[in-house]
Amino acid sequence: SLMVDVTGHIRKEKVILPSYLQGKKPNSIPNKKIEDPASGKLSTSSLATRQDLTNFHLIPPRVTFGVLKEGCTYTTTVIMKNVGVNFSRFRVKQPPPHTGLRVMYTPGPVAGLQVELEIEIFTMLIGGKDTGGLEEVSHDIEILTETETLLLPVKANIL
Repeated sequence: SLMVDVTGHIRKEKVILPSYLQGKKPNSIPNKKIEDPASGKLSTSSLATRQDLTNFHLIPPRVTFGVLKEGCTYTTTVIMKNVGVNFSRFRVKQPPPHTGLRVMYTPGPVAGLQVELEIEIFTMLIGGKDTGGLEEVSHDIEILTETETLLLPVKANIL
C-alpha cells in the first residue's frame, strides 16, 4: 500500500509515482492507423482487455545539453524502452540540418527490450547577428512508432 512505508508506519508525505506508472504520456501524439493483423499483436484471454499493448518510454524524457562551446560536437544517450508486451518497430525523423542535431540508432523491432538513441549536436551559430554571445537551440525530435509519435525535446545554449 502507498499509505504505509516499509516499516508499516503511516506515511507523512505523499508518494510521487513516475509518469509511466500513472499512465500519462505528456510528449506523444497517437497515430490514427488501422491495426495490422500481422504486426505481432497478442490475443490471449488475459490480455484481451488491454487496448495499448505496445508502449515506449524515453529515459530521460527530455535532453538539456546546457551551455556548449561553438564548433564542437557533443553526444548523449537516450534509452527508448519497450514497456509493452508486443514487439514494435520505430523510426526517427531526423532534425533539419540547421539545428546541428543528428540521431544515431539501430533500426529494427524492439521486443521487450530497449534501444539506445545517440543524440549528437554540432554546435554552430546561425543567423550571423550578434546575440550577446549566447544562442539557444531548441527542437523536438519526432520518433514514429506503430501506435504514436513520441516527441523528445532537446535544448542547448551555444556560447
